[in-house]
Parts: sequence; structure tokens; C-alpha cells
Amino acid sequence: MAGERADARKLIAVTGEDREGFLQGLVTNDVARAKAGLAYAALLTPQGKYLADFFLLTQGEAILIDVAEGLAAPLVQRLSMYRLRSKVALAESPLHVTRGLGPAPEGALPDPRHAALGWRHYSEAPGGEPAIDWDAVRVAACIPESGIELVPDESYILECGFERLNGVDFRKGCYVGQEVTARMKHKTELRKGLATVEVDGAAPVGTEILAEGKPAGTLYTQSGGRGIAYLRFDRAGGEMAAGPARVRLVGDPA
Repeated sequence: MAGERADARKLIAVTGEDREGFLQGLVTNDVARAKAGLAYAALLTPQGKYLADFFLLTQGEAILIDVAEGLAAPLVQRLSMYRLRSKVALAESPLHVTRGLGPAPEGALPDPRHAALGWRHYSEAPGGEPAIDWDAVRVAACIPESGIELVPDESYILECGFERLNGVDFRKGCYVGQEVTARMKHKTELRKGLATVEVDGAAPVGTEILAEGKPAGTLYTQSGGRGIAYLRFDRAGGEMAAGPARVRLVGDPA
């Protein structure tokens, strides 16, 4: 398939001699990975809750942050708050993001979250017309999206599959929210999280899921008779209801 412009994305260039160390102490992944390709990471609250997810890419004397447009301004504000005496600068990059499946253009990089997500390319020219049903791709691989399954100040990244999606490094050292994330990692198992469900019918994104009349989770993106749901796993057995739709757990938890 041909590539398409990644709508509603912003690129933030982090420059200055302290740029790598500055980001390393804040984000969930090892910033050094951005030297060899794309690194997927998140910024968390001190309480370990999700604020923003993004890709990192080293380009010359800058580290680029590829983030959803709606999260860009609050992300810059939060990074600026942490800057203090660090020798870094934050500015919007003029580059465009293109993403696609199939044969990749020269210079494109594989999406580090999952092979099904294809490639991303950064250039001065915007991409072509949209041609890919990304919701179908995400549902098939249980990939959360900013502003849908990933909710600022509410979501926990391990419940949203960040370990499976290569978005967290447990050996890199301290970062904001690291203590809470590490505690969740070392639990015997997560009691809540994202999972793939079979959906008979349809319901609006954000519809509450009920199991025998008790709250069991929330239904999010749906495509092709399946969906991504946030579930309480102790209540997720058998058939459940999400408004007019019937829901059944079919995939492993995130």
C-alpha cells in the first residue's frame, strides 16, 4: 500500500547539549534507542498515570518527538516545567509525518510498537491521500490510540500494553512515574487492562461494559466484529453487554 499523511501529528525538536540526559530522566523508554530508529515512549505523572505517548527519533543535533497534535501543547508545557537549568530548547519542527504499510520509501523507519503498524517517514513534503483503515489494523493487534484508549491522567501504561509495545524499559533507571510502574510490573498479574473482544453489534466509543449487571469495563475502538476494551479481568468471563452490543473476551490481556 502507498503511504499516507499521519493526520493530527506535531513534531517537537529538542535541541541543546543536555537534550539526551534531559529526556532520559523523564520518559519511559531508553532515549539511546532513538539513535538507531524510532523509540516509542510516554511521559507520566509522578503518580504513574499516562500523560502523552510519542515516538523519539535522533536527527542530527536534535531529538524529534512525534506526538498527537492534541497532546503537543500540554507536552511542551510539561517538558518546559522540568527543564529548569538544563541546556535544552523546544521548538516545533517543520517536517511532516507519513505512515504506511507494505513497501517503504527510502529513509522510512519501522513502527516499533508492532510489525502490523508498518512504517513511518519524516520529510519536508506531506504524504498522499489517506487509504488505510488504521482502526482495523489497531483492533487486530490491540494497539491503543492517544485520546481513545489512552486517557491522560487516567490510564496506566502497563494496563495499556506498553511492555508488549516496546514502550517501557525496566533497566534504564529513574524517570517520572517509574516507581509506580515498577510496582505494577512486579505484581503477580494485572487485574485490569486492554484486551481484544468479539463484538456482536456496535456501541459508541466509551460505552460501559456490564457483566451480569455489574460494571466490567469500557468498549473502545471497533472494527470487523472485534474491538478493544478496557476490562476488569475478574468479571470478563462469558457474554457481556455494551449498550446494545454483545461483547466476549477473545484475546489475551495487554
